[in-house]
Amino acid sequence: MDLPPVAPILYRPNVAAILMDAEDRLFVAERINIKGAWQFPQGGIDEGEDAETALFRELAEEIGVTREKVEIISQRGGYQYAFPKHRLKYGIYGGQEQTYFLCRFLGTDSDINLAATHQEFASWSWIKPADFKISWVPRFKRAVYRQVFLDFFQTELEMPRN
Repeated sequence: MDLPPVAPILYRPNVAAILMDAEDRLFVAERINIKGAWQFPQGGIDEGEDAETALFRELAEEIGVTREKVEIISQRGGYQYAFPKHRLKYGIYGGQEQTYFLCRFLGTDSDINLAATHQEFASWSWIKPADFKISWVPRFKRAVYRQVFLDFFQTELEMPRN
C-alpha cells in the first residue's frame, strides 16, 4: 500500500534578541499570558523585511527599545523548533526558524516600555547567563535555548529532573 507523501514542515522565519547590559546581564521578560514563562524578545520576519529590520521592529514593538539604543554584536541563525501537537501558525507554519542577535543595550532601564504597542510581557529583569533556568521555557523551545546558551555564552543549561 502506498502512503501519501508527508508534507515537510514549513518554518516561519523569526528573530530573537539577546540584549546585554553594561554588566553583561541578559534581558528576559515574563510572558503576560503564561506566568513563569520567561524568554527573550522575539518575533516573525514580515514579508519584505530582512532579519535585522525585523529585529529592530520587534524590539520597538515588544519592549519599546529603539534602534539607536542597540548595538548588534553578533548573530547566528538556523535554530529551529516545531510547534507542539502539529499546531500551525497562519495555517501553514509548523514551527519557526530563528536568527538570534546578541546585542549591547545602550540605553537605560527607563527606555524599556513593555506597553509600547501590544503588551506581550508582564515583567522583565536583567540576569546573568548562568542564572537562566531552562524550566522557564516551554518544552518545545528548550533544545533551541540550550543551544543558544552554548553558542553565545558557552553555558550549559541544566534540564529539569521531571
